[in-house]
Amino acid sequence: MTEFFSSSSFLALLVTIGSFVAVNSLKKKVKFALFNPILISSAVSILFLVLTKTDYQEYRVKTEFLSRLLTPATVCLAIPLYEQFEVLKKKSGAIFAGILSGVLSSFICMAVLALLFKLDHSMYVTILPKSVTSAIGMELSALNGGNPSITTVLIILSGITGNITAVPLLKLLRVTDPVAKGVATGTSSHAIGTAKAMEMGETEGAVSSLSIVIAGIMTVIEMLFVSRIF
Repeated sequence: MTEFFSSSSFLALLVTIGSFVAVNSLKKKVKFALFNPILISSAVSILFLVLTKTDYQEYRVKTEFLSRLLTPATVCLAIPLYEQFEVLKKKSGAIFAGILSGVLSSFICMAVLALLFKLDHSMYVTILPKSVTSAIGMELSALNGGNPSITTVLIILSGITGNITAVPLLKLLRVTDPVAKGVATGTSSHAIGTAKAMEMGETEGAVSSLSIVIAGIMTVIEMLFVSRIF
């Protein structure tokens, strides 16, 4: 089994994509937030690697094709932006202020954690871009001396957490405005959270998509200054 997996890209892709599709189909029937396709399919892939004693680097090479789809997938989020352009234009000030608040809050929280746990520079810049999309976060981490692999894990965890908790948390806080929902979800949990925002409505999905872009740009600019403080 291990020899076959090591020599076959097809099986690696089958495990990765197959587990995601299966869990996604199950979630649509069960409608339970914890049945998150990314969370469970990741666990299935990890379990498979452990059971077959397959090296992660081999698995990564076999599934590199999927990683390359991150950038075009992010670009496709421009479609809901175009469809909801008038709404975004009317509330541009509120959207920008909300995204800025979210980005600053994230940086402050990470800075406090870095001080409390006495993290060195490499770990600090590794955790800073946790709330932006992987395509941006990985590059930011690498360019500033961080560990892109750990950054990716944190980004995925942030996205999954946002995807699972967005709806109940917004209800708990009594946030009903579609624009506010979109800003909160997109700024804190990037593309994975945006998938949930799109389930909430077209406006929420469009604003969340816009939030990913603006939050990413703000994070790039802030890291130029903040990463040099620690």
